[in-house]
Amino acid sequence: MLGEIIELPKIYDPRGNLTVAEQMKNVPFEVKRVYWTYDVPAGERRGGHAHKECVEFIIAVSGSFTVSLDDGRGHKQDFHLNHPWEGLLVPTGIWRTLEDFSSGSVCLVLASELFDEADYWYDYDEFVKYVKG
Repeated sequence: MLGEIIELPKIYDPRGNLTVAEQMKNVPFEVKRVYWTYDVPAGERRGGHAHKECVEFIIAVSGSFTVSLDDGRGHKQDFHLNHPWEGLLVPTGIWRTLEDFSSGSVCLVLASELFDEADYWYDYDEFVKYVKG
C-alpha cells in the first residue's frame, strides 16, 4: 500500500459533529506545517510532486477529491477522499497528484516538515530515476 487511510475520532453532537487530529497520536508525526487548498477550478490538478523528507496527512475537510499515489516503480493507487473524519497518510518518496475536486472542496494538509524547496521532486522523470537507483 502506497498510502494509508486513518480514521480520526468522530464525536457526534446534535449541535454539530467534531473531529480531532492530534500529532503523535492519530497523526503519526509531529506537525510542523498546516496548509489548505480551496477554490480549485474544475478540471485543475494540485500536487504533482513527491517529498524526500516530508510526510503528509491529507484530509478532505469539505467536499471531495481524488489523490493518486505513485511510487515510481510501477505501483499506483487512488484514494477518493470525501469524509472529514478520515485522512490519507502519504509517506516520503511517493508522487502525489490531487484531482477531481468537487465544487467547494477544501483540502487540508498536515505536514511533518516546514516548507523547503530542496525537499521536493517536481520532475516526474527525475523522481523515477532516483527511486529506481
